[in-house]
Amino acid sequence: MRIITGEYRGRRLVTPKTYDIRPTSDKVKEAVFSMLIPYLNDESVCLDLFAGTGNLGLEALSRGAKRVYFSDSSRDSIKLIKENIKICGAEDEAIILSGDFKSNIRRIKEKLDIIFLDPPYASDYYLTALQIISEAGVLSENGCIVCEHADRDEMPEEAFGFKMVKDKSYGQIGVSIYE
Repeated sequence: MRIITGEYRGRRLVTPKTYDIRPTSDKVKEAVFSMLIPYLNDESVCLDLFAGTGNLGLEALSRGAKRVYFSDSSRDSIKLIKENIKICGAEDEAIILSGDFKSNIRRIKEKLDIIFLDPPYASDYYLTALQIISEAGVLSENGCIVCEHADRDEMPEEAFGFKMVKDKSYGQIGVSIYE
């Protein structure tokens, strides 16, 4: 697993030793960031929810995002995220939120331009996260939510005031973008 492009291009990230954490593949990550071109700039503030290794958030920082919040409840994930932030030298632009995703969303007191939502596939966290993001009002007016999910999962066209604007499949992985 590596950073594809930008300031940290080519840096190899620490990967999990078990399959408890499922990092986004380089192929899917490249496709996701191609879809994010209209949303990502040097003023972008992002949230990598269920961050795992921090792979998506670090790619956003490498491509110019101003700041990224990394949220996860797993101690192993938080350790990996810290290691990968250090590898990239991104300590000044990274904020780590440890604990329950619902509480972490509510802890953020600024508008987010991009939210990466990649929970465990067999969970019902997608709708819960979308609901809390909506209730907390943390998504900026022109922001988006990137949901990575199993391709077989049926994602709603609309949920909690968000509308799906893109839905793509990459093998067994689906990516849905909401505004």
